[in-house]
Amino acid sequence: MKNSETMKKAWGSILVPGGRNGVLLVHSLGGSPLELKFVANTLGQSGYTVYCPMLPGLAGGTDVSGLSSWQDWYAALETAYDQLSEECDTVIVGGVSAGTMLALRLAALRPEKIRGLMLFSPTIWPNGWAIPWYFNLFRIVKQRWVARLFQFRARNPHGIKDERLRNFILDSLSGNNSIEDMFGRGGGLVYEFRKLVRSVKPLLGQVRQHAVIFHPRHDDQSDLSNAMTLQRKLAGMVEVCVLDDCYHMVTLDRQRGYVAERAKEFALRLTAASEAGRERIVAGDEAGDGQETGSGSVGA
Repeated sequence: MKNSETMKKAWGSILVPGGRNGVLLVHSLGGSPLELKFVANTLGQSGYTVYCPMLPGLAGGTDVSGLSSWQDWYAALETAYDQLSEECDTVIVGGVSAGTMLALRLAALRPEKIRGLMLFSPTIWPNGWAIPWYFNLFRIVKQRWVARLFQFRARNPHGIKDERLRNFILDSLSGNNSIEDMFGRGGGLVYEFRKLVRSVKPLLGQVRQHAVIFHPRHDDQSDLSNAMTLQRKLAGMVEVCVLDDCYHMVTLDRQRGYVAERAKEFALRLTAASEAGRERIVAGDEAGDGQETGSGSVGA
């Protein structure tokens, strides 16, 4: 079975078929690929093959046993990257919220085909204005079994400033237990995310790909300082777009259209630069072959 067919059949994942330039996007902690569907479709309109895999354990409702680890999440992302890489010559990786940490780790450790990064509301630690002060006390938890005793409940505005959109999402989930799955966070999940961040921080200086960061000025979940930290520590060129009319879920909220179009423009620039580089290499090789042939003729 081709990788494209495997990706299509992956439960809960989103695949937008396209050409030989790919984009791999990672959902948030306790979220789902649906968070990235609008951006994925916008990129797909420009011919990109976009894959938003459902990562077991990281996605909401998929870690029923509470035993998944950040290594499991990353292994699933590596598998998705390998599948997409076989279909594409170049890949741009990205993610939303906690998913950005997995994308950064992948860019640092598997840079072969990765040409750039799209980071939507990157989260090193949840410290937005809607996060209760006592959440920081969770930092002192050192054992997983203790962490699993905690349950962080969903709080308004759930990362969405647009009240109508927020109410639509909440209404669509009413009558079942999915609201906590989508917006709440188990202590074990947060504990593993903290360990993931600890593994990524030493790698930030190895990330040399061109990156774009989208972050709300008034993020309810993840303060703007998260984006500024990455801007200082990443080794490559970093563009930062500070949004003024949305909250944490920038790929869903009021400015999602601007975010998607800006992400597409960024991808097109990277693709054009990459293709121009390949053309220069081919032209150089052809010129070298011609010189060798010419010198051989003179020598004869």
